[in-house]
Amino acid sequence: MNTQTKALFHPRSSTGASKVPPPKIDRSIQLSFMGDWGRANLHRALGWLCYEMVKLSGPHTKIGIFNGRAALDNVMAVGRGEMDLALTTPQTFSRLALEGRGPWANERFPHLRALGYVPQDDRMVVAVLRDLGIRSFEDIRRKKPKLRIAAGVDDGIGFMGFAAQNLMRASGIPRAEFEGWGGTYIEHEEPRECIMEVMRGNADAIIQEAVMTQWWVDMTEKLDLVFIPVEPEARKTLQQELSWSGAKLPKNYLRGIDQELDCMDFSHFLMLVTTDMPDDIAYALAWSLVETWDVLEGQYRHIPPERSPVTYPLKPKEVWRTAVPLHPGAERYYRDAGHMS
Repeated sequence: MNTQTKALFHPRSSTGASKVPPPKIDRSIQLSFMGDWGRANLHRALGWLCYEMVKLSGPHTKIGIFNGRAALDNVMAVGRGEMDLALTTPQTFSRLALEGRGPWANERFPHLRALGYVPQDDRMVVAVLRDLGIRSFEDIRRKKPKLRIAAGVDDGIGFMGFAAQNLMRASGIPRAEFEGWGGTYIEHEEPRECIMEVMRGNADAIIQEAVMTQWWVDMTEKLDLVFIPVEPEARKTLQQELSWSGAKLPKNYLRGIDQELDCMDFSHFLMLVTTDMPDDIAYALAWSLVETWDVLEGQYRHIPPERSPVTYPLKPKEVWRTAVPLHPGAERYYRDAGHMS
């Protein structure tokens, strides 16, 4: 790891939780949660929330955790009433489902609500092997190189592929044109699989997220990569069309980031529900997120905060600032705890 790297987002500190007394749900409940493939951080977070809710509810409470891809599938499962709660990342794309835009143009879910988010400060970035002489999107448009780009699967479900293709389109390089001049996409569902394609020599560029992971560190230490900044007009287009915000990575965050990098935000595991959730359950879940946060954070403290796949410490005055409106029960918790003015 580059020893010059500074903490990316937050210093280590206490959560500032209010320690509101535990709410009690005066009955046994049955809930269904939806997370990731089963072995990643969303499932771990759901396991923690499941444990807390069982403690707060009646003796016959049952909560199931279902596998998902944390993307369009999770959002639709909640919107259609198939799941009570799902985590989805990045949180920003859920707003499209609320408003009936983008992939949800034909199926709008105005009843979506949020309980807060599990913080993960992440970025979507573009990197190319340095010896190819590509330094910008303009170089790609002008030189039309036959790049082999490792990226997420663009199958109408995964957000990583959806994000990569929209970033390229907004940068003036739509898929059909890129493939027309001989470029190819090597698509995988998980970031690590994309990184391995580059490290094995099967791809010479990558568009991906999970930038805090050791996979990115290993790749950038082994290979000489150039990180391509997202152009201002592309960021403006993505903000207008997808409510997708630009972001930055600091110089030297990874080897090859030689100056502050303009990229796209890919942050946070949104706790997504609908207006159908009872207020007391929504309150208890928001309470669990903040008041028992140390339980989850304790599983990541061996990793420096700027390299952790769950960003810590939690900031209670920020986690309720979600891409979709708060559920009234969750909002009541944040107000009771003094986290909302």
